[in-house]
Amino acid sequence: MQSVKVVIDFLKSHQLKLATAESCTAGLMATKLADIPGCGAVFERGYVVYAPEAKNDCLGVSFDTIDEHGLTSEPVAREMALGALRNSKSNMAIADTGAAEAEDEDLDGTVCFACALILDGREHVVSETKQFDGSRNQVRELAAQHGLLKIPEYYRQMLEQG
Repeated sequence: MQSVKVVIDFLKSHQLKLATAESCTAGLMATKLADIPGCGAVFERGYVVYAPEAKNDCLGVSFDTIDEHGLTSEPVAREMALGALRNSKSNMAIADTGAAEAEDEDLDGTVCFACALILDGREHVVSETKQFDGSRNQVRELAAQHGLLKIPEYYRQMLEQG
């Protein structure tokens, strides 16, 4: 499996400063970044926002978006990523929200990711939904790893958006 160090090297080479906005993973992405020596050159801050009120207070996620789409949704993840971008000195943000363990089996293991970037003074955002199998903490671990390792691909997608 690819190492998070590759992501840190990618961020350095592209002069990107990252913020994280985590719900489902509750800070695991930030922890994985902090585990790598030299991460301070690219990791600016992290938000852990579980409750809808925290998502709104810290990141500006609209209660209307939450009500319309649910906490485990790409629209919420997108607003989380944009909020982290706007409330930091970073030029890139990665966010996740999901259900590591849900009563509704259809949502169990469902995690929504979003990545936002400021490029030429404009905000760009991409998102995806992924299903993970495993226990609650296995899902959280897999989601944190997935979100971080997808950063180079998300970046390329946003460049293509122009």
